[in-house]
Amino acid sequence: MTLAATELAFRAASVALLLVLAASLLSDFRKVLAARLGAAFALGSAAHAASYSIGVSSLVPAWHAPLIALSTGNIVVFWLFTRALFDDEFRLQSWHGLIWAAVTAFSLVGCLWIAPGGNTRFSVIAVDLIVLGFIALAVVQTIASWSADLVERRRNVRVFIVCAAALYGGLNAVLQIAVAGSEVGDVANTINAGVLACIVAAIAYAMMRVDGADLFPMSTSAPAILAQPGRADESADRKLIDALMRLMADERIYRQENITIGVLAGRLKIPEYRLRRLINQQLGYRNFSVFLNNHRIEEAKAALADPAQAAVPVITIAMDAGFQSLGPFNRAFKAVTGVTPTEYRRLKVNAV
Repeated sequence: MTLAATELAFRAASVALLLVLAASLLSDFRKVLAARLGAAFALGSAAHAASYSIGVSSLVPAWHAPLIALSTGNIVVFWLFTRALFDDEFRLQSWHGLIWAAVTAFSLVGCLWIAPGGNTRFSVIAVDLIVLGFIALAVVQTIASWSADLVERRRNVRVFIVCAAALYGGLNAVLQIAVAGSEVGDVANTINAGVLACIVAAIAYAMMRVDGADLFPMSTSAPAILAQPGRADESADRKLIDALMRLMADERIYRQENITIGVLAGRLKIPEYRLRRLINQQLGYRNFSVFLNNHRIEEAKAALADPAQAAVPVITIAMDAGFQSLGPFNRAFKAVTGVTPTEYRRLKVNAV
């Protein structure tokens, strides 16, 4: 088999796997934002697999340019995908779409006008610096949010997906900058296509090993996993859960600024992994932040319903309960109760 045929086979395999993955996510989890963004990322990656080559000449065929532009814009989708995958409170905003459109448009302009105008190196370097920037944002998001995930296998799969995609994208961006404006041999492009096919296959395999409902939960505003009865150490777990609830109810430890699961595990004198498992399997939470916020919201609900605190500003109640700002409090409160804090207070006052 020739190098050209081998490269084509690798590209076709990657595109086929990515299209199947996108169809599967949309079919099973189309109501979940992270899954929809995952499907969009898979489709953009298919465009990348079909169009990408190491080394760029100044002349790009007109039909090829839109694929390259979509491939470039896909880095914004990747960043949004990691946001939704690790942040349960993340919601798409109109400015997210504007960023994607700007990056995609710049890549298209670079293919059709900037590079043909004799500025190939500038165009390639500018695009790849943008790519590296969004990869850095995605990695930072992963690091910041990873510890809050309480489902062990899902945590590992999520990190693998982000790291594999970021490593591949980052290395390609650096390589493109190094060879900007020049052609490379067929061997390099064949190797790159093979590496991409292997990464896509590994990600698809990793996702199949985790229950879809765990990877993309349908709801994150309340516990969704029932405690598992009949375990040999159930009595010890029960004592730990009681101790945890005392920390929450009596000491209101959730009020502490930047409280982490590591700090909480230290107070209980148990390993972090065990506390993670207890909150997930015994209390039914998938995310540590949701666990904390539910306790904070319960305190806020009591304060908002108290006639003696009718004059206390909502932001003061939110800060006293442990929230750092009003926006996240309003979103979390409405996700749990279905109404805003102000509406909740008015309903309770009118009911008296």
